[in-house]
Amino acid sequence: MSREILLVDDQVEVLDHLKKVLASRHYEVFTARSGEEGLRQLARRADSLGLVILDLDLGAGSDQGLTVLEQMKHACPDVPVMILTGKGTARNAVRAMKLGAVDFLEKDLYLAEHLEARVERVNQFLGLVEENRRLKLERDRLSRTAGYYHDLIRDRYELVGSSQPMVELRNKVTALASIPRPVLIRGERGTGKELVAAQIHYLGTRAAKPFVVVNCAAIHGELLESELFGHEKGAFTGAESQRIGRFEMADGGTLFLDEIANSSVGFQEKILRVIEYQQFERVRGTETVHVDVRVVAATNADLERLMETHAFREDLYDRLSFQTIHTPPLREHLGDVPELVRHFLTRFKAEVPSVTAVQASDHALRKLMEYPWPGNVRELKNVIERAATLSREEVVDAEHLELKSPGERHAPTGFAEQICTVECSLILDALRRTDFSQTNAARLLGMSYDQFRHYFRKYREQLKA
Repeated sequence: MSREILLVDDQVEVLDHLKKVLASRHYEVFTARSGEEGLRQLARRADSLGLVILDLDLGAGSDQGLTVLEQMKHACPDVPVMILTGKGTARNAVRAMKLGAVDFLEKDLYLAEHLEARVERVNQFLGLVEENRRLKLERDRLSRTAGYYHDLIRDRYELVGSSQPMVELRNKVTALASIPRPVLIRGERGTGKELVAAQIHYLGTRAAKPFVVVNCAAIHGELLESELFGHEKGAFTGAESQRIGRFEMADGGTLFLDEIANSSVGFQEKILRVIEYQQFERVRGTETVHVDVRVVAATNADLERLMETHAFREDLYDRLSFQTIHTPPLREHLGDVPELVRHFLTRFKAEVPSVTAVQASDHALRKLMEYPWPGNVRELKNVIERAATLSREEVVDAEHLELKSPGERHAPTGFAEQICTVECSLILDALRRTDFSQTNAARLLGMSYDQFRHYFRKYREQLKA
């Protein structure tokens, strides 16, 4: 409650006495000797007044005080009014409470002694009112926020499918969303690991904070530390100013480390330290940066085999796998294909209005459900979008589907395909032998770093698999 109080009473001695008592308690007191003056003072000070103390008997009968009270509540309903009453006016005091007064105080020999306790009681009451108002506003805000994030998940990060594997996946995501611990998402490429990470974030208590994504496989090993932790000016050639890293960007929210297995063992140790202690130093920095970040990591790698060969730290695995979520491959929930097809066609039509296709024929759906989907849902999405661009009708038919044959997928026979297979194998082997350091892998293969990056980008999808 504000420390400003307005006293309205026609008796000068009462005003002086109460003003002295209240001033001694560090309240700033304003006085008025009539209802009209009290209303004028209220109008001038409505934004700063914490309380009005109003006498019911203002010299022209008790009804005048009730009239003034009613006018005050009509003009400034949020300013609380306490009533002073003489003996024998209990009935009017009750009427005053019905008109909106917060309390009443009887004029007697103990008025001064009782005043402080009553003002304190009003303070407590107003504190509860304010807290209730704040909680209501917070509830309304959370309701609007929940609606916003529900729409965000539906429009951008929806996990589509009604099969048992998808129902179990959504249930586990919901159960883990608000638990402030790391989560490890494992699954084949194209199974929606980033969508799962986003849902974990936006369904939890950190939804209003940042969701930051880092693809560990796409960043040069020597730059990954700077990318995640930031660097100070002059930390390396080209570092012309201080730069904050992804951990700082995600403060209060969630950091999603995609393809975590593609980071070096040395770097994994640094990630483990940040997860454990929520603090780090920027590259070439001396100041300790404290953060509050939930880490969600994902990989399609065989972590057990990598740990056996010491290419992935067991202690980091233990920390990340507080809870593990497995994203099912599409071949395990082929019954969801029709629903996924409708979803992708609807989304693609919204993005590209010129597309005419809005559904798939029964023949096309049968063909899609017979396909093994090595690239999972991501591959299905690409196939459907390509088919929609080929179709000139409202229906995508089997002839519009570009599906690879088993021979095309597994047995490269052409000279160029065999060369690509060998190149990809050499790149992957060099990465594994050098703890996924692209610089060291390039050196091992006798390449320049730029040459290695060319091949790395060329075979990125195969390396993920």
